[in-house]
Amino acid sequence: MPPRIRLVNVTKKFGFGDAEIRALDNVNLTVKKGEFIAIMGPSGCGKTTLLNTLGLLDQPSEGEYYLDDVAVDNLNSRRRAKIRSKHIGFVFQNFNLIPRLTVIENVALPLTYKGLGKVKRLQEASRILKTFHLGQREYYMPHQLSGGQVQRVAIARALVNSPSIILADEPTGNLDSKSSHLIMEELSDLHRRGNTIIMVTHNPELIHYASRVITMLDGKIDTDEHKEKRKFTKKLIEDDEKEDKYRNKKSSTKKKAKKS
Repeated sequence: MPPRIRLVNVTKKFGFGDAEIRALDNVNLTVKKGEFIAIMGPSGCGKTTLLNTLGLLDQPSEGEYYLDDVAVDNLNSRRRAKIRSKHIGFVFQNFNLIPRLTVIENVALPLTYKGLGKVKRLQEASRILKTFHLGQREYYMPHQLSGGQVQRVAIARALVNSPSIILADEPTGNLDSKSSHLIMEELSDLHRRGNTIIMVTHNPELIHYASRVITMLDGKIDTDEHKEKRKFTKKLIEDDEKEDKYRNKKSSTKKKAKKS
């Protein structure tokens, strides 16, 4: 089975000449179906640019991007939009809900690009809102919701097209710990159902939800670890700490014996 996503030597440049910045610098990445990947790193390291490239919002300056083994890096904007609406759902830190639309209208919006009639769009939006326990908030305006409810609406909107890939940019960035936990449980449930999830986060507490953790630095992938390896690494560190404690205790006992 081919990987869902494959980047080959992808570089993304902004600016020209002396002002040129490489937001992505020769990035190679393979993502299998059903992975939950957390991407971490300092501000300006290229995390969001990578997510925008994966979501076909940005085009690589150099390199190749394959989605389900089909090259998508040089498609025109219309074809990219069509692929996005079919395969990819976005969850943004700032929600990006339209203030003048009701909750159900916001969620139904992506279905417009599928050519569905208004009644069918609202039926689909209502169905998915109920799965997020937001059925009673369908005709609320965004400003009438709590932060956690607004983010759940954003996730519902991301899923209304039944995309198989979810791209989440700091999905809990503006939420309290309780709301953050609820959102991460929703994403974990989607992962268990077989969705591929790629999440950018600054919060190290969230990486235990992921099956793989990537850290970026200066536009490059710095580390890339799967959960099994991270557990092994953690065990090695814990074993080293135990051994250090044992050595220190042994050394302390010897010193006391010499003094006596």
